[in-house]
Amino acid sequence: MTYTEIHGARLHCRLDGAAGAPVVVFSNSLGTNLAMWDAQVPALAEKFRVLRYDSRGHGLSDVTPGPYTIEGLARDVVSLLDALQISTAHYCGLSVGGLIGQWLGIHASKRFQSLTLCNTAARIGTTDAWNTRIAAVREGGMTAIANGVIARWFTEDFAKRAPAAVEATRQMLLHSPPEGYAATGAALRDEDLRAAVSRVSLPTLVISGTRDAATTTADGRFIAEKIPGAQYVELDAAHLSNIEAAEPFTAALLKFLGQQEAK
Repeated sequence: MTYTEIHGARLHCRLDGAAGAPVVVFSNSLGTNLAMWDAQVPALAEKFRVLRYDSRGHGLSDVTPGPYTIEGLARDVVSLLDALQISTAHYCGLSVGGLIGQWLGIHASKRFQSLTLCNTAARIGTTDAWNTRIAAVREGGMTAIANGVIARWFTEDFAKRAPAAVEATRQMLLHSPPEGYAATGAALRDEDLRAAVSRVSLPTLVISGTRDAATTTADGRFIAEKIPGAQYVELDAAHLSNIEAAEPFTAALLKFLGQQEAK
């Protein structure tokens, strides 16, 4: 467990795996923390140095005044690499983490060897929908949105098969700082990379969930079609595909990263 001062905030991060191995940095979704990647770490850490962090306003990282921007959250990633003396890394982000990854691919490509963009879109949601959700959180806290968010994160089938996993993720959401959630929601509300995402030139894997209503397969295909040479994978899952379809998700990620390391 490590804390690093980045742009006026203390960010919580964790490194797993062998020192000197290629680095993969994981970026969490809105309302979660670095523990959302627990299922991926054991297999990844056998071959890579795994860097996870709680994004600003989430988990054990500081909640600084909002609103946040995708650019600011992306610059946090670059500064984290600087602070840890990591010159380049592979990047994997889900939902808002995937939007951050797109920004990094456009504006900071020299710091990354590849991008994995999961359950994300170049434009996530609508201004009105984000404003409604932000207002609900500010008025009623995380409990006000928890049921609706969990219903988007997982399919009913998975909730019946793996109630403990769903409940653990619900607790992650309920313990997410409301102000950090709202500030990051504003970043999502205000960002639209649909016209710019074609400027990404890094090797890219796009992962979508076939039953993801928050960032649909059409959203994922749009990104994959815009980024030259991007690979595309669909998994039988809703929004948090790395949890609901953990084994095929990890397998797809390892295969892609192995291809990049073999170059």
